[in-house]
Amino acid sequence: MTSFRPRLGVDIGGTFTDAVLEVGGRLYSSKVLTTYAAPDDAIIAAIAQVCAAAAIDPGAIATIIHGTTLATNALIERSGARTALITTQGFRDVIEMRTESRFEQYDLNLRLPEALVARQHRHVVDERIGAQGQVLRPLRRAEVEALAERIARANYESVAVGLIHSYLNDAHERLVRDVLLERDPNLAVSISAEVSPQMREYERFNTVVANAYVKPLMKSYLLRLTGRLKAIGATAPVFLIHSGGGIMALETAAEFPVRLVESGPAGGAIFAARIAARHGLEKALSFDMGGTTAKICLIRDFTPKTSRVFEVARSYRFKKGSGMPISIPVIEMVEIGAGGGSLARVDGLRQIRVGPESAGSQPGPACYGHGGKLPAVTDADLVLGRLDAENFAGGSIRLRPEASSGALHSAVGAVLGLDETMAAFGVSEVVDENMANAARVHAVENGEDLAGYTMIAFGGAGPVHAGRLCQKLGIDRLLVPAGAGVGSAIGFLEAPFSFEATRSAYMRLDDSFTSARAVLGELRQEATAFVHSCQADAAVSHEYKAYMRYVGQGWEIAVAFAPEASEGQEREHFRRLFEKAYKSLFGRIVDGLEIEITSWSVKAATSLPAPERITPLRQSGDVGGTARRVLFDNASQGWVEAQVAEREAFAAGAAFAGPAVITERETSVIVPAGFSALMQSDGCIEITTTGPRPEEDMP
Repeated sequence: MTSFRPRLGVDIGGTFTDAVLEVGGRLYSSKVLTTYAAPDDAIIAAIAQVCAAAAIDPGAIATIIHGTTLATNALIERSGARTALITTQGFRDVIEMRTESRFEQYDLNLRLPEALVARQHRHVVDERIGAQGQVLRPLRRAEVEALAERIARANYESVAVGLIHSYLNDAHERLVRDVLLERDPNLAVSISAEVSPQMREYERFNTVVANAYVKPLMKSYLLRLTGRLKAIGATAPVFLIHSGGGIMALETAAEFPVRLVESGPAGGAIFAARIAARHGLEKALSFDMGGTTAKICLIRDFTPKTSRVFEVARSYRFKKGSGMPISIPVIEMVEIGAGGGSLARVDGLRQIRVGPESAGSQPGPACYGHGGKLPAVTDADLVLGRLDAENFAGGSIRLRPEASSGALHSAVGAVLGLDETMAAFGVSEVVDENMANAARVHAVENGEDLAGYTMIAFGGAGPVHAGRLCQKLGIDRLLVPAGAGVGSAIGFLEAPFSFEATRSAYMRLDDSFTSARAVLGELRQEATAFVHSCQADAAVSHEYKAYMRYVGQGWEIAVAFAPEASEGQEREHFRRLFEKAYKSLFGRIVDGLEIEITSWSVKAATSLPAPERITPLRQSGDVGGTARRVLFDNASQGWVEAQVAEREAFAAGAAFAGPAVITERETSVIVPAGFSALMQSDGCIEITTTGPRPEEDMP
């Protein structure tokens, strides 16, 4: 972050809205409760706080970068627009049939999630594009005009258009859109050839339906937000962080709001990746725990792992396959319902369950005193001595320990015959084990072993639980960056302007690469144009990927390549790259099978200065004048006397041993027994096991 013009990052979460203002290289932050009925209210309140702290007027802000969960919430809560789907005759039920896979094979009462658009709102046209893009059955304009009349009479707010093989030939989809807008210029129309021009009709249709479903809501919200900002004098351009971890223009976000589905978590991954680069960590595990969810992301070679398909709104204990697949570029992470507001209960088997239901900001955990009666993870943390009741969220919320104790007793303790401490311990252990299991599964799915990884923890609840998570995962090094409580919003300020264009264009390695070069040229031009719409004439770099597989396989792996390196010798070049990537992921290659490419992507991004690499410090002093309080230690299952110090009391090189609590404005850092904390020169608290690291034992 080198700009000296004031810039603002603001992140709407399920419980808190975070704002970070950068002025002259210094950061000012604020955390306020999210206002569900009018999310812009929380943004305006947060801006007022950070501007007052920095002693500047909102009109002095040069850039505003925003991330929001509104699109995600609309999909989860089914609160989007009245939407119609227009598709090819014979494919009306694709979004309901899904892929016919069962995410829980032995559940006889399994219920699949309902489609976003009910069957009576799906319409068909008599047309057909072939698998090579040829027109097999022309689309008659008169038929579309008649359909447009029926759409108008039904009072739809938004229409999704998804026709078979339109990613190869979009002429029919564009004709449908043109006719619909001629009939009603105010109608929101999304076509799959622009939203997600990729093969697999279920994923493509579902993605364009999701885009259409949230489009009116997001357009209205963004228009209202810019109006509210102008009313307080903040006339700076507003940009949105997208799910791929870059920044795009407000106009693009309004047209393709489905790309905002994972915007907040993406900012957190970018934040963690910059920390990893600063510390030279080639293998890092990003752990972002907020009020509603916990997000875990693998970072290799200072870059978050990415994907082009992910699921949102999983309905069955966050199990893979139970949600809606969205086919867009995204930072790949596992997200589970485990946050400070996640609610605890005892199920019919007398087991403690935590989440995915959350108390959110309204009413919030019982200790907020806003009417919440059920115990949340924050209530357990308060009872276990991890939180300061008088200084929570910078002192903006006074917590009520007696309310936490009462809620834990009634919902957990009385049912299982436990006192309030053991009830809180049970809730804490369950949520920590849920997150540890999610991290293990995510690592295995990506062919990784977490041994040797360093955890980077942030989010309001992340540093509270990260130490215990490290114990469970066998990770012996943890970094808690400065500003950890608002890490995602800081990540917004560290993200580049970027856009990734994707398209399916099938070929085998034996085929000519002439058509592939043409596709790559078009994707490069498309991605670059999106970036220049944010920052005209900016220097742009490009990253290329081919999605490849053996013939007969069902899914592809991403293979990065440089076009200039393969000019004239593509076949062998792509074969070597694919076999290297395949072996890295699966441990072997398959001899004798042909290789094919199904899709291509080009990412354009502005360049950012590389983070300055820090020189690790060793202990050169102690933190003096620390207070003490009792803290429950989960590993030993007992109360221990812990040191308590403010982060601001740490000088570079200062250290002390756990058990300890380090307090700051937006979070608390728990240092378990057997670990020690050391302040590094960049403000990161490095927490390590007190025994020697494995590499230090080697000669």
